[in-house]
Amino acid sequence: MKKILPLLLAFIPYINFAAEKGVDEKIDKVFGEATGWFVNGIFYAIPITDKIAVPWVLIVLIGGALFFTFYFKLINFTGFKTAIQIVRGKYDDLEKEGSEEVNASDSVHTVDGDIIDTIRVEKEEKEHHGEVSHFQALTAALSATVGLGNIAGVAVALSIGGPGATFWMIVAGFIGMASKFTECTLGVRYREIGENGRVFGGPMYYLKKGLNERGFGNVGKVLAVVFAVMCIGGSFGGGNMFQSNQAFAMLQSYTGGDNSPLDGYGWAFGLVMAVLVGIVIIGGIKKIANVTDKIVPFMVAIYVGAALIILGMNFSEIPSAFGQIFDGAFTGAGIAGGAFGVLIQGFRRAAFSNEAGIGSASIAHSAVKTKYAASEGLVALLEPFIDTVLVCTMTALVLIVANGDGSIMVYGQEVKQGVEVTSKAFGSVISFFPLILTIAVILFAFSTMISWSYYGYQAWTYLFGRSKNVEYTYKGLFCLFVIVGAASQLKAVIDFSDAMIFAMLVPNMIGLFLLAPKAKEELNKFMTKIKEIKG
Repeated sequence: MKKILPLLLAFIPYINFAAEKGVDEKIDKVFGEATGWFVNGIFYAIPITDKIAVPWVLIVLIGGALFFTFYFKLINFTGFKTAIQIVRGKYDDLEKEGSEEVNASDSVHTVDGDIIDTIRVEKEEKEHHGEVSHFQALTAALSATVGLGNIAGVAVALSIGGPGATFWMIVAGFIGMASKFTECTLGVRYREIGENGRVFGGPMYYLKKGLNERGFGNVGKVLAVVFAVMCIGGSFGGGNMFQSNQAFAMLQSYTGGDNSPLDGYGWAFGLVMAVLVGIVIIGGIKKIANVTDKIVPFMVAIYVGAALIILGMNFSEIPSAFGQIFDGAFTGAGIAGGAFGVLIQGFRRAAFSNEAGIGSASIAHSAVKTKYAASEGLVALLEPFIDTVLVCTMTALVLIVANGDGSIMVYGQEVKQGVEVTSKAFGSVISFFPLILTIAVILFAFSTMISWSYYGYQAWTYLFGRSKNVEYTYKGLFCLFVIVGAASQLKAVIDFSDAMIFAMLVPNMIGLFLLAPKAKEELNKFMTKIKEIKG
Protein backbone atom coordinates (compact mmCIF):
# COMPACT_ATOMS: atom_id res chain seq x y z
CA MET A 1 0.00 0.00 0.00
CA LYS A 2 2.98 2.31 0.64
CA LYS A 3 3.84 2.09 -3.07
CA ILE A 4 0.29 2.82 -4.22
CA LEU A 5 -0.77 5.66 -1.89
CA PRO A 6 1.67 8.30 -3.31
CA LEU A 7 0.30 7.59 -6.80
CA LEU A 8 -3.26 8.16 -5.59
CA LEU A 9 -2.38 11.41 -3.81
CA ALA A 10 -0.41 12.74 -6.78
CA PHE A 11 -3.31 12.14 -9.14
CA ILE A 12 -6.01 13.86 -7.04
CA PRO A 13 -5.40 17.43 -8.37
CA TYR A 14 -5.93 16.19 -11.92
CA ILE A 15 -9.13 14.38 -10.97
CA ASN A 16 -10.44 17.45 -9.14
CA PHE A 17 -9.53 19.72 -12.06
CA ALA A 18 -11.29 17.44 -14.52
CA ALA A 19 -14.41 17.31 -12.39
CA GLU A 20 -14.57 21.11 -11.99
CA LYS A 21 -13.89 21.97 -15.61
CA GLY A 22 -16.08 19.31 -17.17
CA VAL A 23 -13.14 17.67 -18.89
CA ASP A 24 -14.56 14.28 -17.92
CA GLU A 25 -17.74 15.04 -19.90
CA LYS A 26 -15.72 15.83 -23.02
CA ILE A 27 -13.65 12.68 -22.62
CA ASP A 28 -16.80 10.69 -22.06
CA LYS A 29 -18.41 12.05 -25.21
CA VAL A 30 -15.42 11.23 -27.40
CA PHE A 31 -15.03 7.81 -25.81
CA GLY A 32 -18.72 7.08 -26.27
CA GLU A 33 -18.60 7.96 -29.94
CA ALA A 34 -15.58 5.68 -30.43
CA THR A 35 -16.93 2.67 -28.55
CA GLY A 36 -20.68 2.96 -29.06
CA TRP A 37 -20.62 0.27 -31.74
CA PHE A 38 -19.24 -2.26 -29.25
CA VAL A 39 -21.76 -1.41 -26.52
CA ASN A 40 -24.66 -1.53 -28.98
CA GLY A 41 -23.44 -4.84 -30.35
CA ILE A 42 -23.16 -6.53 -26.97
CA PHE A 43 -26.55 -5.32 -25.80
CA TYR A 44 -28.27 -5.61 -29.19
CA ALA A 45 -31.86 -6.71 -28.75
CA ILE A 46 -33.42 -9.07 -31.28
CA PRO A 47 -36.94 -7.85 -32.19
CA ILE A 48 -39.64 -10.42 -31.37
CA THR A 49 -42.73 -8.27 -31.84
CA ASP A 50 -43.38 -4.57 -32.35
CA LYS A 51 -43.15 -4.03 -28.60
CA ILE A 52 -40.72 -6.74 -27.49
CA ALA A 53 -37.03 -7.17 -28.18
CA VAL A 54 -34.76 -9.68 -26.43
CA PRO A 55 -31.04 -8.94 -25.86
CA TRP A 56 -29.04 -11.72 -27.49
CA VAL A 57 -26.82 -12.02 -24.41
CA LEU A 58 -29.93 -12.87 -22.41
CA ILE A 59 -30.86 -15.62 -24.87
CA VAL A 60 -27.38 -17.15 -24.54
CA LEU A 61 -27.31 -16.91 -20.73
CA ILE A 62 -30.80 -18.34 -20.20
CA GLY A 63 -30.42 -20.93 -22.97
CA GLY A 64 -27.15 -22.10 -21.46
CA ALA A 65 -28.65 -22.25 -17.98
CA LEU A 66 -31.53 -24.43 -19.22
CA PHE A 67 -29.10 -26.74 -21.04
CA PHE A 68 -26.92 -27.25 -17.95
CA THR A 69 -29.98 -27.71 -15.74
CA PHE A 70 -31.09 -30.74 -17.77
CA TYR A 71 -27.58 -31.97 -18.64
CA PHE A 72 -26.75 -32.29 -14.95
CA LYS A 73 -30.18 -33.76 -14.12
CA LEU A 74 -31.56 -30.80 -12.15
CA ILE A 75 -28.38 -30.33 -10.10
CA ASN A 76 -29.78 -26.94 -8.99
CA PHE A 77 -32.33 -28.84 -6.86
CA THR A 78 -30.81 -32.28 -6.27
CA GLY A 79 -27.46 -30.81 -5.19
CA PHE A 80 -28.84 -28.08 -2.92
CA LYS A 81 -28.77 -30.10 0.32
CA THR A 82 -25.27 -31.41 -0.41
CA ALA A 83 -24.08 -27.85 -1.09
CA ILE A 84 -25.32 -26.71 2.33
CA GLN A 85 -23.59 -29.66 3.97
CA ILE A 86 -20.29 -28.84 2.23
CA VAL A 87 -20.39 -25.24 3.46
CA ARG A 88 -21.14 -26.51 6.98
CA GLY A 89 -18.04 -28.72 6.79
CA LYS A 90 -19.71 -32.13 6.80
CA TYR A 91 -17.37 -33.51 4.13
CA ASP A 92 -14.15 -31.83 5.26
CA ASP A 93 -12.71 -35.23 6.18
CA LEU A 94 -12.64 -36.12 2.48
CA GLU A 95 -9.97 -33.46 1.99
CA LYS A 96 -7.73 -35.02 4.63
CA GLU A 97 -7.65 -38.46 3.07
CA GLY A 98 -4.27 -39.23 1.55
CA SER A 99 -2.71 -36.05 2.89
CA GLU A 100 0.48 -37.77 4.02
CA GLU A 101 1.83 -38.08 0.50
CA VAL A 102 1.50 -36.40 -2.89
CA ASN A 103 -0.94 -38.40 -4.99
CA ALA A 104 -1.56 -38.22 -8.71
CA SER A 105 -4.86 -36.64 -9.68
CA ASP A 106 -6.47 -35.17 -12.77
CA SER A 107 -8.32 -32.52 -10.80
CA VAL A 108 -5.61 -29.91 -10.32
CA HIS A 109 -3.02 -28.76 -12.83
CA THR A 110 0.25 -27.12 -11.86
CA VAL A 111 1.92 -24.21 -13.60
CA ASP A 112 3.75 -26.57 -15.92
CA GLY A 113 0.57 -28.35 -16.90
CA ASP A 114 1.36 -31.58 -15.04
CA ILE A 115 -1.46 -33.39 -13.33
CA ILE A 116 0.10 -33.57 -9.90
CA ASP A 117 -2.38 -33.16 -7.09
CA THR A 118 -0.56 -30.17 -5.61
CA ILE A 119 2.88 -28.67 -5.31
CA ARG A 120 2.74 -28.51 -1.50
CA VAL A 121 5.69 -26.15 -1.33
CA GLU A 122 5.89 -25.93 2.44
CA LYS A 123 6.55 -29.03 4.51
CA GLU A 124 4.14 -27.96 7.22
CA GLU A 125 1.41 -27.43 4.60
CA LYS A 126 1.30 -30.91 3.15
CA GLU A 127 -2.23 -30.60 1.83
CA HIS A 128 -2.13 -27.24 0.11
CA HIS A 129 -4.97 -27.50 -2.40
CA GLY A 130 -6.00 -23.88 -2.33
CA GLU A 131 -6.05 -20.72 -0.28
CA VAL A 132 -9.53 -20.27 1.20
CA SER A 133 -12.37 -22.31 2.66
CA HIS A 134 -15.60 -23.22 0.86
CA PHE A 135 -17.46 -20.56 2.83
CA GLN A 136 -14.85 -17.89 2.11
CA ALA A 137 -14.84 -18.69 -1.61
CA LEU A 138 -18.63 -18.41 -1.64
CA THR A 139 -18.65 -15.05 0.15
CA ALA A 140 -15.86 -13.70 -2.06
CA ALA A 141 -17.90 -14.52 -5.15
CA LEU A 142 -21.14 -13.32 -3.56
CA SER A 143 -19.57 -9.97 -2.70
CA ALA A 144 -19.09 -9.34 -6.42
CA THR A 145 -22.67 -10.20 -7.41
CA VAL A 146 -24.77 -9.08 -4.44
CA GLY A 147 -24.72 -5.34 -4.95
CA LEU A 148 -26.45 -2.36 -6.45
CA GLY A 149 -28.22 -4.52 -9.02
CA ASN A 150 -30.18 -6.15 -6.22
CA ILE A 151 -31.29 -2.75 -4.93
CA ALA A 152 -31.61 -0.52 -8.00
CA GLY A 153 -32.02 -3.09 -10.77
CA VAL A 154 -35.05 -4.77 -9.23
CA ALA A 155 -36.89 -1.45 -9.00
CA VAL A 156 -36.20 -0.80 -12.69
CA ALA A 157 -37.40 -4.30 -13.64
CA LEU A 158 -40.63 -3.91 -11.68
CA SER A 159 -41.30 -0.45 -13.08
CA ILE A 160 -41.17 -1.91 -16.61
CA GLY A 161 -42.57 -5.40 -16.09
CA GLY A 162 -44.71 -4.98 -13.01
CA PRO A 163 -44.86 -7.41 -10.03
CA GLY A 164 -44.96 -10.42 -12.38
CA ALA A 165 -41.32 -9.85 -13.30
CA THR A 166 -40.46 -11.15 -9.82
CA PHE A 167 -41.71 -14.65 -10.68
CA TRP A 168 -39.49 -14.95 -13.73
CA MET A 169 -36.61 -13.46 -11.78
CA ILE A 170 -36.92 -16.35 -9.34
CA VAL A 171 -37.15 -18.92 -12.16
CA ALA A 172 -34.03 -17.48 -13.81
CA GLY A 173 -32.21 -17.54 -10.48
CA PHE A 174 -32.94 -21.23 -10.02
CA ILE A 175 -31.81 -22.30 -13.50
CA GLY A 176 -28.73 -20.03 -13.26
CA MET A 177 -27.53 -22.24 -10.41
CA ALA A 178 -26.64 -24.92 -12.97
CA SER A 179 -24.43 -22.54 -14.96
CA LYS A 180 -22.60 -21.51 -11.78
CA PHE A 181 -22.03 -25.16 -10.89
CA THR A 182 -20.51 -25.88 -14.29
CA GLU A 183 -18.12 -22.95 -14.53
CA CYS A 184 -16.91 -23.16 -10.93
CA THR A 185 -16.29 -26.92 -11.14
CA LEU A 186 -14.17 -26.32 -14.23
CA GLY A 187 -12.45 -23.40 -12.52
CA VAL A 188 -11.12 -25.69 -9.78
CA ARG A 189 -10.31 -28.59 -12.13
CA TYR A 190 -8.02 -26.51 -14.36
CA ARG A 191 -6.56 -24.06 -11.86
CA GLU A 192 -2.83 -23.58 -11.42
CA ILE A 193 -0.83 -23.38 -8.22
CA GLY A 194 2.21 -21.12 -8.26
CA GLU A 195 5.55 -21.71 -6.58
CA ASN A 196 4.49 -19.72 -3.50
CA GLY A 197 1.24 -21.64 -3.17
CA ARG A 198 -0.89 -18.88 -4.69
CA VAL A 199 -3.77 -20.14 -6.82
CA PHE A 200 -4.53 -18.90 -10.32
CA GLY A 201 -7.79 -19.96 -11.91
CA GLY A 202 -10.86 -19.04 -13.87
CA PRO A 203 -12.08 -19.23 -17.47
CA MET A 204 -8.67 -18.25 -18.83
CA TYR A 205 -7.25 -21.53 -17.59
CA TYR A 206 -10.09 -23.92 -18.40
CA LEU A 207 -10.44 -22.37 -21.86
CA LYS A 208 -6.75 -22.82 -22.57
CA LYS A 209 -6.16 -26.22 -20.94
CA GLY A 210 -9.59 -27.77 -21.21
CA LEU A 211 -10.08 -26.99 -24.88
CA ASN A 212 -6.54 -28.21 -25.54
CA GLU A 213 -7.60 -31.58 -24.08
CA ARG A 214 -10.53 -31.61 -26.49
CA GLY A 215 -8.26 -30.90 -29.47
CA PHE A 216 -9.05 -27.18 -29.76
CA GLY A 217 -5.77 -25.86 -28.37
CA ASN A 218 -5.36 -22.78 -30.59
CA VAL A 219 -9.02 -21.82 -30.25
CA GLY A 220 -8.75 -22.18 -26.49
CA LYS A 221 -5.73 -19.86 -26.31
CA VAL A 222 -7.51 -17.16 -28.32
CA LEU A 223 -10.70 -17.43 -26.27
CA ALA A 224 -8.69 -17.26 -23.04
CA VAL A 225 -6.99 -14.02 -24.12
CA VAL A 226 -10.30 -12.50 -25.23
CA PHE A 227 -11.86 -13.37 -21.88
CA ALA A 228 -8.91 -11.91 -19.95
CA VAL A 229 -9.03 -8.60 -21.85
CA MET A 230 -12.78 -8.26 -21.29
CA CYS A 231 -12.41 -9.15 -17.62
CA ILE A 232 -9.78 -6.48 -17.03
CA GLY A 233 -11.94 -3.82 -18.68
CA GLY A 234 -14.96 -4.90 -16.69
CA SER A 235 -13.03 -4.82 -13.43
CA PHE A 236 -12.04 -1.17 -13.93
CA GLY A 237 -15.52 -0.03 -14.94
CA GLY A 238 -18.58 -1.95 -13.80
CA GLY A 239 -16.67 -3.63 -10.98
CA ASN A 240 -15.03 -0.42 -9.81
CA MET A 241 -15.91 3.05 -11.16
CA PHE A 242 -19.65 2.39 -11.30
CA GLN A 243 -19.61 1.09 -7.73
CA SER A 244 -17.75 4.06 -6.23
CA ASN A 245 -19.82 6.48 -8.33
CA GLN A 246 -23.16 5.08 -7.15
CA ALA A 247 -22.02 4.75 -3.54
CA PHE A 248 -21.07 8.43 -3.46
CA ALA A 249 -24.28 9.40 -5.27
CA MET A 250 -26.34 7.55 -2.64
CA LEU A 251 -24.43 9.20 0.21
CA GLN A 252 -24.78 12.61 -1.39
CA SER A 253 -28.50 12.05 -1.97
CA TYR A 254 -29.03 11.08 1.66
CA THR A 255 -27.14 14.14 2.93
CA GLY A 256 -29.08 16.68 0.86
CA GLY A 257 -28.61 15.98 -2.84
CA ASP A 258 -27.40 19.04 -4.74
CA ASN A 259 -27.36 20.96 -1.45
CA SER A 260 -25.28 18.32 0.29
CA PRO A 261 -22.08 19.52 1.99
CA LEU A 262 -20.40 16.63 0.14
CA ASP A 263 -21.20 18.11 -3.28
CA GLY A 264 -17.97 18.41 -5.26
CA TYR A 265 -16.03 16.17 -2.89
CA GLY A 266 -16.46 12.91 -4.72
CA TRP A 267 -12.69 12.67 -5.00
CA ALA A 268 -12.34 12.72 -1.20
CA PHE A 269 -14.90 9.96 -0.82
CA GLY A 270 -13.12 8.06 -3.60
CA LEU A 271 -9.75 8.49 -1.88
CA VAL A 272 -11.07 7.04 1.37
CA MET A 273 -12.63 4.12 -0.51
CA ALA A 274 -9.43 3.63 -2.54
CA VAL A 275 -7.31 3.42 0.61
CA LEU A 276 -9.70 0.92 2.20
CA VAL A 277 -9.84 -1.13 -0.99
CA GLY A 278 -6.05 -0.98 -1.32
CA ILE A 279 -5.50 -2.22 2.23
CA VAL A 280 -7.61 -5.28 1.47
CA ILE A 281 -6.53 -6.18 -2.06
CA ILE A 282 -2.80 -5.89 -1.41
CA GLY A 283 -3.15 -9.03 0.70
CA GLY A 284 -4.57 -11.11 -2.16
CA ILE A 285 -7.43 -13.59 -2.05
CA LYS A 286 -6.76 -14.65 1.55
CA LYS A 287 -7.17 -11.07 2.79
CA ILE A 288 -10.14 -10.50 0.49
CA ALA A 289 -11.79 -13.69 1.76
CA ASN A 290 -11.11 -12.75 5.39
CA VAL A 291 -12.99 -9.50 4.78
CA THR A 292 -15.82 -10.87 2.63
CA ASP A 293 -16.61 -13.77 4.98
CA LYS A 294 -17.48 -11.09 7.55
CA ILE A 295 -18.86 -8.25 5.47
CA VAL A 296 -21.10 -10.31 3.14
CA PRO A 297 -23.14 -12.02 5.88
CA PHE A 298 -23.36 -8.67 7.69
CA MET A 299 -24.48 -6.61 4.70
CA VAL A 300 -26.96 -9.25 3.56
CA ALA A 301 -28.25 -9.52 7.12
CA ILE A 302 -28.86 -5.78 7.57
CA TYR A 303 -30.48 -5.44 4.14
CA VAL A 304 -32.63 -8.56 4.37
CA GLY A 305 -33.31 -7.76 8.03
CA ALA A 306 -34.63 -4.32 7.13
CA ALA A 307 -36.75 -5.87 4.38
CA LEU A 308 -38.16 -8.46 6.80
CA ILE A 309 -39.08 -5.75 9.30
CA ILE A 310 -40.96 -3.86 6.60
CA LEU A 311 -42.72 -7.03 5.46
CA GLY A 312 -43.48 -7.96 9.05
CA MET A 313 -45.10 -4.59 9.66
CA ASN A 314 -47.18 -5.15 6.53
CA PHE A 315 -47.77 -8.85 7.04
CA SER A 316 -51.38 -8.69 5.91
CA GLU A 317 -50.27 -7.31 2.53
CA ILE A 318 -47.92 -10.19 1.71
CA PRO A 319 -50.56 -12.58 0.31
CA SER A 320 -51.78 -9.80 -1.98
CA ALA A 321 -48.16 -9.13 -3.09
CA PHE A 322 -47.65 -12.78 -4.01
CA GLY A 323 -50.99 -12.72 -5.79
CA GLN A 324 -49.80 -9.80 -7.91
CA ILE A 325 -46.54 -11.65 -8.63
CA PHE A 326 -48.23 -14.83 -9.88
CA ASP A 327 -51.06 -13.08 -11.72
CA GLY A 328 -48.70 -10.60 -13.38
CA ALA A 329 -46.29 -13.35 -14.43
CA PHE A 330 -48.80 -14.83 -16.85
CA THR A 331 -51.02 -11.90 -17.78
CA GLY A 332 -48.87 -8.80 -17.87
CA ALA A 333 -52.02 -6.72 -17.70
CA GLY A 334 -51.31 -3.08 -18.45
CA ILE A 335 -47.65 -3.76 -19.14
CA ALA A 336 -46.12 -3.10 -22.54
CA GLY A 337 -45.41 -6.42 -24.22
CA GLY A 338 -47.86 -8.41 -22.09
CA ALA A 339 -46.86 -11.61 -20.31
CA PHE A 340 -43.85 -12.24 -22.56
CA GLY A 341 -42.53 -8.76 -21.84
CA VAL A 342 -42.84 -9.42 -18.12
CA LEU A 343 -40.92 -12.69 -18.53
CA ILE A 344 -38.11 -10.91 -20.37
CA GLN A 345 -37.76 -8.26 -17.65
CA GLY A 346 -37.59 -10.88 -14.91
CA PHE A 347 -35.04 -13.02 -16.75
CA ARG A 348 -32.97 -9.98 -17.67
CA ARG A 349 -32.73 -8.70 -14.10
CA ALA A 350 -31.79 -12.12 -12.74
CA ALA A 351 -29.17 -12.83 -15.41
CA PHE A 352 -27.58 -9.40 -15.06
CA SER A 353 -27.60 -9.67 -11.27
CA ASN A 354 -26.10 -13.09 -10.55
CA GLU A 355 -23.83 -13.22 -13.67
CA ALA A 356 -24.33 -16.96 -14.03
CA GLY A 357 -22.60 -17.95 -17.26
CA ILE A 358 -20.31 -14.91 -17.36
CA GLY A 359 -17.48 -16.89 -15.77
CA SER A 360 -16.29 -14.26 -13.31
CA ALA A 361 -17.28 -16.15 -10.14
CA SER A 362 -15.19 -19.18 -11.09
CA ILE A 363 -12.08 -17.03 -10.53
CA ALA A 364 -12.89 -16.62 -6.82
CA HIS A 365 -14.11 -20.19 -6.38
CA SER A 366 -10.90 -21.54 -7.95
CA ALA A 367 -8.94 -20.54 -4.85
CA VAL A 368 -10.84 -22.92 -2.58
CA LYS A 369 -9.09 -25.56 -0.50
CA THR A 370 -10.32 -28.81 -1.99
CA LYS A 371 -9.23 -31.89 -3.90
CA TYR A 372 -12.67 -32.34 -5.44
CA ALA A 373 -13.57 -29.78 -8.07
CA ALA A 374 -17.29 -30.59 -8.00
CA SER A 375 -17.47 -29.88 -4.27
CA GLU A 376 -16.88 -26.21 -4.99
CA GLY A 377 -19.17 -26.30 -8.00
CA LEU A 378 -21.95 -27.41 -5.67
CA VAL A 379 -21.13 -24.61 -3.22
CA ALA A 380 -21.19 -22.12 -6.09
CA LEU A 381 -24.72 -23.03 -7.10
CA LEU A 382 -25.88 -21.45 -3.82
CA GLU A 383 -24.76 -18.08 -5.16
CA PRO A 384 -27.64 -17.35 -7.60
CA PHE A 385 -30.04 -18.64 -4.96
CA ILE A 386 -28.83 -16.14 -2.37
CA ASP A 387 -28.32 -13.29 -4.84
CA THR A 388 -31.48 -13.61 -6.91
CA VAL A 389 -34.00 -15.93 -5.27
CA LEU A 390 -33.44 -14.45 -1.80
CA VAL A 391 -32.14 -10.86 -1.98
CA CYS A 392 -33.80 -9.76 -5.23
CA THR A 393 -37.13 -11.28 -4.18
CA MET A 394 -36.96 -9.49 -0.82
CA THR A 395 -36.42 -6.19 -2.62
CA ALA A 396 -39.32 -6.90 -4.97
CA LEU A 397 -41.71 -7.75 -2.12
CA VAL A 398 -40.85 -4.52 -0.28
CA LEU A 399 -41.42 -2.51 -3.45
CA ILE A 400 -44.75 -4.19 -4.19
CA VAL A 401 -46.03 -3.80 -0.62
CA ALA A 402 -44.89 -0.17 -0.36
CA ASN A 403 -46.40 0.59 -3.77
CA GLY A 404 -49.84 -0.63 -2.79
CA ASP A 405 -51.25 2.87 -3.27
CA GLY A 406 -49.17 3.58 -6.38
CA SER A 407 -47.08 6.24 -4.63
CA ILE A 408 -43.69 4.62 -5.31
CA MET A 409 -43.95 3.94 -9.04
CA VAL A 410 -46.40 3.41 -11.88
CA TYR A 411 -46.04 -0.07 -13.35
CA GLY A 412 -45.30 0.16 -17.05
CA GLN A 413 -43.37 3.42 -16.74
CA GLU A 414 -39.62 2.87 -16.43
CA VAL A 415 -37.85 4.59 -13.54
CA LYS A 416 -34.34 5.89 -14.15
CA GLN A 417 -32.96 5.97 -10.61
CA GLY A 418 -33.85 2.58 -9.16
CA VAL A 419 -31.87 3.08 -5.96
CA GLU A 420 -33.86 6.22 -5.12
CA VAL A 421 -37.13 4.37 -5.69
CA THR A 422 -36.04 1.55 -3.39
CA SER A 423 -34.92 4.11 -0.80
CA LYS A 424 -38.35 5.74 -1.00
CA ALA A 425 -40.02 2.37 -0.50
CA PHE A 426 -37.89 1.65 2.58
CA GLY A 427 -38.47 5.15 3.96
CA SER A 428 -42.24 4.95 3.50
CA VAL A 429 -42.41 2.50 6.41
CA ILE A 430 -39.70 3.70 8.80
CA SER A 431 -38.16 7.14 8.33
CA PHE A 432 -34.57 6.20 9.18
CA PHE A 433 -34.44 3.13 6.90
CA PRO A 434 -32.94 5.14 4.00
CA LEU A 435 -29.88 5.53 6.26
CA ILE A 436 -29.65 1.74 6.57
CA LEU A 437 -30.00 1.48 2.81
CA THR A 438 -27.23 4.05 2.32
CA ILE A 439 -24.91 2.01 4.56
CA ALA A 440 -25.89 -1.15 2.67
CA VAL A 441 -25.17 0.48 -0.71
CA ILE A 442 -21.70 1.57 0.43
CA LEU A 443 -20.95 -1.90 1.80
CA PHE A 444 -22.26 -3.55 -1.36
CA ALA A 445 -20.11 -1.24 -3.49
CA PHE A 446 -17.00 -1.84 -1.36
CA SER A 447 -17.39 -5.63 -1.38
CA THR A 448 -18.03 -5.66 -5.12
CA MET A 449 -14.88 -3.63 -5.75
CA ILE A 450 -12.56 -5.85 -3.72
CA SER A 451 -13.83 -9.01 -5.39
CA TRP A 452 -13.70 -7.58 -8.90
CA SER A 453 -10.16 -6.39 -8.19
CA TYR A 454 -9.25 -10.06 -7.73
CA TYR A 455 -11.01 -11.04 -10.95
CA GLY A 456 -9.20 -8.34 -12.89
CA TYR A 457 -5.88 -9.14 -11.24
CA GLN A 458 -6.15 -12.82 -12.22
CA ALA A 459 -6.85 -11.83 -15.83
CA TRP A 460 -4.01 -9.28 -15.71
CA THR A 461 -1.47 -11.86 -14.52
CA TYR A 462 -2.64 -14.29 -17.19
CA LEU A 463 -1.68 -11.73 -19.84
CA PHE A 464 1.35 -10.03 -18.28
CA GLY A 465 2.91 -12.51 -15.85
CA ARG A 466 2.97 -12.94 -12.09
CA SER A 467 5.80 -10.69 -10.92
CA LYS A 468 5.39 -8.26 -8.02
CA ASN A 469 5.75 -5.26 -10.36
CA VAL A 470 2.93 -6.58 -12.53
CA GLU A 471 0.81 -7.10 -9.41
CA TYR A 472 1.38 -3.61 -7.98
CA THR A 473 0.80 -1.98 -11.37
CA TYR A 474 -2.67 -3.50 -11.66
CA LYS A 475 -3.64 -2.88 -8.04
CA GLY A 476 -2.40 0.72 -8.21
CA LEU A 477 -4.46 1.37 -11.34
CA PHE A 478 -7.49 -0.27 -9.75
CA CYS A 479 -7.29 1.99 -6.68
CA LEU A 480 -6.86 5.01 -8.95
CA PHE A 481 -10.05 4.18 -10.83
CA VAL A 482 -11.95 4.09 -7.51
CA ILE A 483 -11.25 7.83 -7.18
CA VAL A 484 -12.00 8.53 -10.85
CA GLY A 485 -15.35 6.78 -10.54
CA ALA A 486 -16.42 8.73 -7.46
CA ALA A 487 -15.30 12.10 -8.84
CA SER A 488 -16.48 11.83 -12.44
CA GLN A 489 -19.57 11.11 -14.51
CA LEU A 490 -18.02 8.83 -17.11
CA LYS A 491 -21.22 7.18 -18.30
CA ALA A 492 -19.89 6.01 -21.67
CA VAL A 493 -16.78 4.54 -20.04
CA ILE A 494 -18.91 2.59 -17.57
CA ASP A 495 -21.31 1.48 -20.31
CA PHE A 496 -18.33 0.19 -22.27
CA SER A 497 -16.93 -1.70 -19.30
CA ASP A 498 -20.36 -3.21 -18.57
CA ALA A 499 -20.46 -4.38 -22.16
CA MET A 500 -17.03 -5.96 -21.65
CA ILE A 501 -18.36 -7.88 -18.64
CA PHE A 502 -21.18 -9.37 -20.67
CA ALA A 503 -18.88 -9.97 -23.64
CA MET A 504 -17.07 -12.40 -21.32
CA LEU A 505 -19.98 -14.79 -21.82
CA VAL A 506 -19.02 -15.47 -25.47
CA PRO A 507 -15.71 -17.27 -24.85
CA ASN A 508 -16.94 -18.62 -21.52
CA MET A 509 -20.10 -20.24 -22.88
CA ILE A 510 -18.18 -21.87 -25.73
CA GLY A 511 -15.88 -23.40 -23.14
CA LEU A 512 -18.71 -24.50 -20.85
CA PHE A 513 -20.57 -26.33 -23.61
CA LEU A 514 -17.45 -28.14 -24.80
CA LEU A 515 -16.21 -28.98 -21.30
CA ALA A 516 -19.51 -29.96 -19.67
CA PRO A 517 -18.52 -33.69 -19.82
CA LYS A 518 -15.41 -32.87 -17.74
CA ALA A 519 -17.59 -31.21 -15.12
CA LYS A 520 -19.84 -34.28 -15.09
CA GLU A 521 -16.77 -36.48 -14.50
CA GLU A 522 -15.88 -34.39 -11.46
CA LEU A 523 -19.45 -34.53 -10.15
CA ASN A 524 -19.59 -38.33 -10.47
CA LYS A 525 -16.21 -38.67 -8.74
CA PHE A 526 -17.28 -36.52 -5.78
CA MET A 527 -20.71 -38.09 -5.37
CA THR A 528 -19.16 -41.59 -5.51
CA LYS A 529 -16.80 -40.60 -2.70
CA ILE A 530 -19.73 -39.32 -0.61
CA LYS A 531 -21.59 -42.60 -1.12
CA GLU A 532 -18.50 -44.50 0.02
CA ILE A 533 -18.28 -42.68 3.35
CA LYS A 534 -22.01 -43.05 3.89
CA GLY A 535 -21.40 -46.73 3.43
